[in-house]
Amino acid sequence: MQYFTDVIIMLSTASLIVKLCTDFPQLQFTPGSEFRWAAHEATVYYKEDSTDRASLLHELSHALLEHRAFTRDIQLIIIEQAAWHHAQKVLGPRYTVEIRDEQVEDSLDTYRDWLHARSTCPTCAATGVQIKQLLYSCVACHAKWKVNDARICELRRTVLHQKRTV
Repeated sequence: MQYFTDVIIMLSTASLIVKLCTDFPQLQFTPGSEFRWAAHEATVYYKEDSTDRASLLHELSHALLEHRAFTRDIQLIIIEQAAWHHAQKVLGPRYTVEIRDEQVEDSLDTYRDWLHARSTCPTCAATGVQIKQLLYSCVACHAKWKVNDARICELRRTVLHQKRTV
């Protein structure tokens, strides 16, 4: 009886990037200060000194899934979930990169927190609804507020209209 041992060869981040450049010549892979997908540049930015191959594959998933822009904030969470799912189920196995559920959920939690902060009424703290891009309305007190883009900067909410009570 012969026994076989499965050997898993894990690519270093640098080796993985070389492989990704070969496999996806239509994309650029460029060192940057953060992991991100820039659709208008067809570029995946990655932290050069990072060993976080999961985030690299997540950003590549945005490219492969052709994620561009969104108009409703909830859409961002949907595309983030899709990119993590693709990275975890398709790219992770292909490139022998384990993408742990905890990392996925931790990342998605940052977007859930972002959405919650944006949709919280600055007047009464109830949860509002997005009525158009960057504009929310409160179902409780009828206030309206504008939000900034705030994905990588501090959230700002500016009250535009507040219903007066007598």
